[in-house]
Amino acid sequence: MAERNRLKTAVRYYPGVAVIDLDGEINAFAQAVLNDAYAEATSGQPGTLLLNFGAVQYINSTGIALIVSLLTRARQSQRRLLACCLSPHYVEIFQITRLAEYIPIYEDEANALLAASDTAS
Repeated sequence: MAERNRLKTAVRYYPGVAVIDLDGEINAFAQAVLNDAYAEATSGQPGTLLLNFGAVQYINSTGIALIVSLLTRARQSQRRLLACCLSPHYVEIFQITRLAEYIPIYEDEANALLAASDTAS
């Protein structure tokens, strides 16, 4: 049963942006998967990483900590980290935890990509 919601990722590339599609639950079991996706996404040296939360069903406090660690790594390597497709509940969680102050949140991927390209030029 727990296996069904384990986090799966896919990485897609646009000029200057790597999109990490997240699918499942972001919890303690997601750490290795997130780290692997981050390594894959940054291998092409994009200036911006976009986390697409469209298929995420659940994020717990450990998951929030994992997202903070991705933010830290992105900032250390001079990359922007954006988020899109968060449910209203998780937008509120990002605001309460103040993550939204450091990770701009976009309603959909198209607007996030547009914002990424606006700041890249």
